[in-house]
Amino acid sequence: MKTALLSVSDKTGIIEFAQSLHALGITILSTGGTAKALRDAGIPVTPVSDVTNFPEILDGRVKTLHPKIHGGLLARLDNSAHVQQMEQHGIASIDIVAVNLYPFEQTLANPASTHADLVENIDIGGPAMVRASAKNYEHTVIITSPTDYDTVAQHLTSSNTVPHAVRLDLARKAFAHTAAYDARIATWLASETQTTFPTESALPLRLEQTLRYGENPHQQAALYGSFLSTFNQLHGKELSYNNIMDIDAAAGLAAEFSEPSVVIVKHTNPCGVGSGSSLVDAWHKAFATDNVSPFGGIVAFTHEVDEALAELIHPIFTEVLIAPSYSQGALATLQKKRDRRLMVVDYARLSAASATTMRSVAGGMLVQTADNQLLDESALRVVTERQPTDAEHQAMMFAWRVAKHVKSNAIVYALADRTLAIGAGQMSRLDSARIAVRKAADAGLDLNGCAVASDAFFPFADGLLQAAEAGATCVIQPGGSVRDDEVIAAANANNLAMVFTGMRHFRH
Repeated sequence: MKTALLSVSDKTGIIEFAQSLHALGITILSTGGTAKALRDAGIPVTPVSDVTNFPEILDGRVKTLHPKIHGGLLARLDNSAHVQQMEQHGIASIDIVAVNLYPFEQTLANPASTHADLVENIDIGGPAMVRASAKNYEHTVIITSPTDYDTVAQHLTSSNTVPHAVRLDLARKAFAHTAAYDARIATWLASETQTTFPTESALPLRLEQTLRYGENPHQQAALYGSFLSTFNQLHGKELSYNNIMDIDAAAGLAAEFSEPSVVIVKHTNPCGVGSGSSLVDAWHKAFATDNVSPFGGIVAFTHEVDEALAELIHPIFTEVLIAPSYSQGALATLQKKRDRRLMVVDYARLSAASATTMRSVAGGMLVQTADNQLLDESALRVVTERQPTDAEHQAMMFAWRVAKHVKSNAIVYALADRTLAIGAGQMSRLDSARIAVRKAADAGLDLNGCAVASDAFFPFADGLLQAAEAGATCVIQPGGSVRDDEVIAAANANNLAMVFTGMRHFRH
């Protein structure tokens, strides 16, 4: 190990690493800002331009793209022809490379950045050096993360080499680093060109957290992306795979409401939703829908949780609470349970992050634009003889907001400010309607005078007749069945008001 090339945008730890190399007698090549930082720290540096006999040009766009650099990175030292060509052209081996790339991601995150700023932060020479070194990992050690400096320095200090297994792992990290970097650029350019589904897709996802296990203890799991930028954990046990799924579901439904509202979720399905003049009022309404399922459930709030609300919730076993903020009094109460997870959500960021949804399938990925629409008010169509009253209209709108977030087949009975019963995830819509009625009876709730929402059309009149028998007076559904006339006739025969939205909300 005789020569190292250091050229980094993120200079974390680079001085200490360079000092370790210098102490081992390793010559350090460098460029631009990295070379200046090393010189300022008193570390001898050889400019790359001294090696190439060519100055940096084009505002620094070209400085390492040269045969004397890439020959030193790519040469196989166990290949006599390579060694002969190196000697013939005056190319020296470069044994260690520490490179990380222009801060494209940080520039993209800055609202003040222009298109030109982003283009200038697309690194060319850096990825070329990283990929060349990683390809030749048996002869060139490549480091793309400051977290690996100590590991390499320790091996060099103890044996003046780096073991094959470590080199291979560093090469893996290097290719992942450049792949993610290019994916961020490609994703940005797709948004610039309004390309929703590119022919070739790459996901720029960074590991956020390894999880204890997946849906079940025998499964491994990890969290990638920026989930923890939207949700910040204040207290409690480490999040599980299932917690994260439920948090996403609960917060997604809560984001539909601007008024003080409470959403209670179990296994990603809402089991109670309420709105009111305060969160305490909303809590009572949501909890009344189903006072059994909330135990071990996830609760999302649209506004700050105060001490009065915390006192109500505290005795109940809840896995996760989600709110935009908590008062100090609320935290003092809720943190008495060591394991309860308390999450802070940024609802604005949540909405902005929901442009597309992805589901894995065997050998691939399903991608779709997110279901960010509720309905088109101008497309609402009353299809029955009786028009809904104002109160019925409000109840239908509430039920429709909730039904959008219930697993299909979904049936929601509601008033203007609360759910009364929810039937979710059944193979037939009639079964969902029956289950919801039974749950309302178990909770002692009267369905007379309520609205019912169905996430998709009623294929037969039986589901609608079940709702009418239960006491519903109005129905909101997409319409579009070949038997719509039959369903409308049944609604008229039972004096129901029915509205077609023209928009379906399947949730598989």
